[in-house]
This record gives sequence, structure tokens and C-alpha cells, in this order.
Amino acid sequence: MKQFRTASQLLLTFTGLVGTSATRFSGLALSSSKRNQHARPRNLLNTVPRGGAEGAFISPALVKDIGITSITYMTADFLSNFLQHPTQKMDYGIFNRLIKREVVNKWWGTRTEHIVGVAGCLAVTDHASQAIFKNIFEKTLSFANSPAAFVAHTFAFIFTGVALYVGADAVLNPNHAKGTRMAIFKEEVYNTYVGTNTAWFEPFVPGVLAMVV
Repeated sequence: MKQFRTASQLLLTFTGLVGTSATRFSGLALSSSKRNQHARPRNLLNTVPRGGAEGAFISPALVKDIGITSITYMTADFLSNFLQHPTQKMDYGIFNRLIKREVVNKWWGTRTEHIVGVAGCLAVTDHASQAIFKNIFEKTLSFANSPAAFVAHTFAFIFTGVALYVGADAVLNPNHAKGTRMAIFKEEVYNTYVGTNTAWFEPFVPGVLAMVV
């Protein structure tokens, strides 16, 4: 019961923060597109989107979708703590205060950094990869229509997303000793590659569960 209460408190806090950020950035994207509506040169009006929500390079709808995907990945990653490590006390950094634990590091090197950082990077690369495959095949990517392409997409966006995260952590994390950042990055990218090689089976999980259940 105590673990469930802890999970609920942290989950609500995480999703609230990301939801607020997604809403805020969605509004910023829409506002920016409106400001730029009349700012483009006249000779480009026929070749460049004219502004507005539909003409924005990053549309408010896309920002919202990425935010929702981030929350989904954060939730899955967070809940995996209780499935894979039910007896291990995770370091949630600044959120340790909610569960009456000592705060050693507020952000860097904590489980919170990993959950939020990986989820955000995966959400971006997931949508980017889907857009690329959609342009190639001229249809929405799905496992049912293009199983091989979907498996390739799964590997590509997971590896790229986690690699982006470990790269940012290697550069920005102040806890890394001077002169070790490149070595840490290379090691973590290799670990990411090894781990991503097991991702091929993920698209098959829903189908197998459907047959079993």
C-alpha cells in the first residue's frame, strides 16, 4: 500500500509537470506562427507556408502529441521501477521530499533525470522517425501495413532517442569528472546499442497478448 501511494504521488507530479509544459509550448508555437504570418518576404509567399497553426514548422498539434507521448513513456518507465525493482529505493532527486527521503542531488544522476530525459528524447525521435517513414511510404506507418519498416522504426527511434539523452547527460551533467565525458558517452552509446537490439520484439507484443488473452 505504501509503494502504491508513493507511486501515485510521484506519477501525478511527473505527469502534471509535463502536461503543463506541453500546453505552454503548444501555445508558444501557435503564438510564434501567428507573429510570423506577415513577416515572410513577398516572393516566397507561394512556396513557404503562410503561418497560422497549420503553417507552423512545428505545429501546436505536434507539440501536444509529443507531450502526450512523453507522458506515456514517463509513466511506463516510472511504473517499471515497481515491476522490475519492487524492493529497491530509487533516488528521485528533488521529488524525494514527497516521500520523505533525503535529497542528495536534485536532478543530475537521479532516476527523475533518467525518466524525464529519456522520455522526452524518445518522444521527439519517435515522431520524427514516423514522419520520415510516412514520407517514404506515403502512408501512416503501422505494424499491420509495414511490419519490417515498423521494426526498423522501433530500433531507430529508440537507439537515437536514448543516444541523444546520454549525449546530453555526458555534456551537461556536472557530476562527471573532467576529461571523462567522451569516454562516458561512448560507453553509454554502446550500452544503448546492445539494449536496443532487444527492441525488435516489442511490436509483436500486442499481437501475442491478443492471442493469449
